[in-house]
Amino acid sequence: MAALHHPDIDDVELVDVLAALGHPVRLRIARALASGAEMFCGEIVPDVPRSSLTHHWRALRESGVIRQRRAGRKLFLTLRRDELNARFPGLLDIALNDGF
Repeated sequence: MAALHHPDIDDVELVDVLAALGHPVRLRIARALASGAEMFCGEIVPDVPRSSLTHHWRALRESGVIRQRRAGRKLFLTLRRDELNARFPGLLDIALNDGF
């Protein structure tokens, strides 16, 4: 399996984060990860077809919103809350608390 690309936080652009969080499924994923706990990708939004989740994970990861970690055949996700808060103060609080 190819290594997962996670952009350096200094390379993360506001427009990319907003575009990623602007999709309802991706916003649900970010809200589910808001507690800071790492979650298995299959448990976050079980009602969304697997075929579309790969696209959503990639969009969130490449925009800098989440981190993915492989453990065997499973992927675990975490929200990059601290990094995003340092780069864009207050953005996640607004987005994750029905501000969008």
